[in-house]
Amino acid sequence: MALTGRVVAPEGLIDDGVVVVEGSRVLWAGPAASVPEPVRGGEVPAGWTTGRTILPGLVDTHCHGGGGGEFGIDVDGARLAAAHHHRSGSTTVVGSLVSNTPARLLAGVRTCLGLVLDGDLAGLHLEGPFLSTARCGAQNPTVLTDADPALVEALVEAASDAGAHGAILQMTYAPERPGGERLPRLLAGLGIVPALGHTDCDVDTAVASLRLGREVAPHGGRPLVTHVFNGMPPLHHRQPGPVAACLERAAAGDAVLEVIGDGVHLAAGTVRMLFEVVGPDGVDLVTDAMAASGMPDGHYTLGGQDVVVATGTARLAEGGSIAGGVATLLDVVRWCVQEAGVSLVDAVRAATTTPARTLGLEGVGRLAPGTHADLLVTDAGLGLLDVMRRGVWL
Repeated sequence: MALTGRVVAPEGLIDDGVVVVEGSRVLWAGPAASVPEPVRGGEVPAGWTTGRTILPGLVDTHCHGGGGGEFGIDVDGARLAAAHHHRSGSTTVVGSLVSNTPARLLAGVRTCLGLVLDGDLAGLHLEGPFLSTARCGAQNPTVLTDADPALVEALVEAASDAGAHGAILQMTYAPERPGGERLPRLLAGLGIVPALGHTDCDVDTAVASLRLGREVAPHGGRPLVTHVFNGMPPLHHRQPGPVAACLERAAAGDAVLEVIGDGVHLAAGTVRMLFEVVGPDGVDLVTDAMAASGMPDGHYTLGGQDVVVATGTARLAEGGSIAGGVATLLDVVRWCVQEAGVSLVDAVRAATTTPARTLGLEGVGRLAPGTHADLLVTDAGLGLLDVMRRGVWL
């Protein structure tokens, strides 16, 4: 199968491009004039028209749910959420679990493992519970606790018991909690990328933790920062706090910043600044989506807490904290391009190549020979037309 159009590649736009798919893999991708002889002659799908843009399948590494379902509650809801995001262009999804009691976290991991084994989820992200109560956001403060190596090991063991070795890909922690300074090394030793976030620490504590994360982190060797700016004290010139540390380390190439570029969590100028300061290789665009993604405004839950969604913004019913997002990752990419002024190539890179490299996800995040045939087709305005996942049109 040969798909023609404007192809978004990591190195730039290919206006007259071709993506050749055979089975579940990409056979070739590049300029139409350079298609190798052995792969020429692929059949163009019926009804294919000119003027289409072809993007690599998007990689969402921080996603709590969608389509009415939430990861970690029940299997049916988890599958509903994964399917919603796959159909919306996020062909690779990491399921995020909010903080909870040890028993419920263990149950949540076990609930999602079948999806990891089936390939519906690329892995899991634990957002807590070793987080700051002062910067908990929509996390339930009553379940937040100091660092507990035994709990981390039990969660990893729960994943291994089901045969999904390495299912837990990243974990968010606050370094100022007792024992938090040792977490990057512990997590990395278990193959988990440490992600600093929901923290009230000072700048020096954050710098030290990120430097340790850079020293020990698996895969791409860089720690993550969970939704930078959100769940942190504001940047102040006399008290720079964790935001300054995160910007410093990411600008040095030693950390990757999660950015929720949905027009709710961050202003357009802030997102534009982040891309300018750290570049697309230092930005991991995420949705932080919850169950209401793809659903109408109304009442939902997140980790057992009541959430009200109104005019596209999710907030806790009690206290009013922003409680995740409702956008898809394609919505985020589109907003970054059209509202924040980020280039299409940079926005797509931050939603594909960067997250895949950071979490060590193989065969996704770019269109190249041998990668999974994951792609989405849009119009010139990034309106979604079609999604292919593992060579199958969704």
